[in-house]
Amino acid sequence: MAAADRRTLIQVFAINALFFVAEGLAGWWAQSMGLVADGLDMLADAIVYGLGLSAIGQVAARKRRIAHLSGYFQLALAAIGFAEVLRRVFVAGAPPEPFTMAVVSAFALAGNLTCLYLLRRAKDGEAHMQASWIFTSNDAKANVGVIVAAGLVGLTGNNWPDLVIGAFIFVLVLRGAVRILRL
Repeated sequence: MAAADRRTLIQVFAINALFFVAEGLAGWWAQSMGLVADGLDMLADAIVYGLGLSAIGQVAARKRRIAHLSGYFQLALAAIGFAEVLRRVFVAGAPPEPFTMAVVSAFALAGNLTCLYLLRRAKDGEAHMQASWIFTSNDAKANVGVIVAAGLVGLTGNNWPDLVIGAFIFVLVLRGAVRILRL
């Protein structure tokens, strides 16, 4: 099982690292809090998968500690993300570019669905693998939210849908962290 877990974590690590870069750059270019938030979440997930790799072959207590470290990392990410959303609320800028938001998030959704497929056998496994499933399922929800927000930004010409989805993504991150800390 350890070899299968290692292979799965390497694959989902690579997918998340790739989409962290893609969404981060696209979010910066499009001025989209939703894409930036999802890109940062992908970075956090890549780090979590890296930590999960270090848990393979370890005793159960060490695996739980690694899963908890992942949860604390997600808590920190949520706090930083909420602060950035609030900053953007008070320092209003132009609305983000909705087409870029939608297209990049659709590709990220495909990447996350691929990760869920790869993780499907591990979702009921050990704590570090359950944490991986939780993070990835949250990411897929966030991708759908960014796509919806892109449509609303396009319809309204306002940046509020983007800020709301950015905040929502960080709520998902926070909820995932709490679930992991309860494992």
